[in-house]
Amino acid sequence: MSKRRRGAGEGSIYQRADGSWCAIIDLGMVNGKRKRKFIYGSSRKEVAEKLKQLLHQQQQGVNVDPERLTVGEFLDRWLDEVIKPHRRARTYRSYADTIRLHLKPRLGHHQLTKLTAAHVQSMINSLAAASGARTTQYARAVLQRALNRAVKWELVTRNVVLATDPPTSRARVITPLSEAEARRLLVAVAGHRLEALYRIALSLGLRRGEVLGLLWADIDFNKKTLRVSGALQRVQGKLERSEPKTRAGARTLLLPDVLVELLAEHQRRQAEERAVWGAAWKEHDLVFPAERGTPMEPSNLHRHFKLALKRAGLPLTTRFHDLRHSCATFLIAQGVHPRVVMEILGHSQISLTMNTYGHVLPETQRDATTKVADLFGKPGQTPEAPSGEEQKGASANLGDKTEATPEEGEHEEESSDPPTDEPHEPGS
Repeated sequence: MSKRRRGAGEGSIYQRADGSWCAIIDLGMVNGKRKRKFIYGSSRKEVAEKLKQLLHQQQQGVNVDPERLTVGEFLDRWLDEVIKPHRRARTYRSYADTIRLHLKPRLGHHQLTKLTAAHVQSMINSLAAASGARTTQYARAVLQRALNRAVKWELVTRNVVLATDPPTSRARVITPLSEAEARRLLVAVAGHRLEALYRIALSLGLRRGEVLGLLWADIDFNKKTLRVSGALQRVQGKLERSEPKTRAGARTLLLPDVLVELLAEHQRRQAEERAVWGAAWKEHDLVFPAERGTPMEPSNLHRHFKLALKRAGLPLTTRFHDLRHSCATFLIAQGVHPRVVMEILGHSQISLTMNTYGHVLPETQRDATTKVADLFGKPGQTPEAPSGEEQKGASANLGDKTEATPEEGEHEEESSDPPTDEPHEPGS
């Protein structure tokens, strides 16, 4: 028979016959029966500390019995305690919508501790059939991120999402504009108040939200730089300017002279518009506002873009985001290194840049290797010999070494970006 030994204010703590210690916490009535949770430890101090933590959590309204905690209840708690305080409002809303529309209807009723990989795989398959692979991939990523926290909180012992297969999908084929098509588009918008917007998008690869959220404070005419410090996005039906999601997204880009001059002219034109509207002008310091200075509705830009495409004789299926793809394609075709392209676009990982624009690299590589081969002439021809001074200098630089030391020849510097389980929202 166990021997009970309780300390003052410790609640139900006692020592078992085998020498271990146990505490009991009352969870209330469940289905007409009183439910209790037992806590075990090797010492009174250990058990008392665990009991204290659980009692505190219970007072805060936390479900301290994982066996009773459903997946839906856990996801709500994860949103409120982890995502809402530490992520952007748009990210929180995106996660919350995914959980409300896709995860809770299919998995919310399961007890968290009894959720299996089979349950999740069934959800993946049914959601893929109903909503497509892209939506399913995002929902799976959100659930994986949430269950990582459940493991950290010791609510479950493993993340069952890792044992599931993601939906298969065809990689989206990007359709960048050709140089000729890009010129036709710019001719179609020449002289319009948004001409500078299209040139910025094509030349620097800014996203729609970034170009609409661009501030005059971000333009330094003396240093000839443009700083991407935020983006205009719709959050719960309201247009808001939010900070970049990643450090890579907050970037400073060098402006070529042609864009500096164009922006200066655009600023002068905007000053004239401000004077015409007078008191009706609403100043927000935006480089590309609506006609009265207020943030421009993305849908209005979309409509103007479609009109510009029609005027230029370009496919109406072209998206504004394809201007960003076009910029990246032009950069790579000009021989710009992919890492520089990554920095210009604000990608957080070079793998995203390579996976999206890797199809452009083979032609660039062919041009590079052709140039190297041309240095040595055609087969059977003797390459042009260097001058005496050049030959002497080259020999001096070579020295007497015939083998590379391990430090010189065996270790090439490698660069890799750390993986992340952060779900990527549509668009890159």
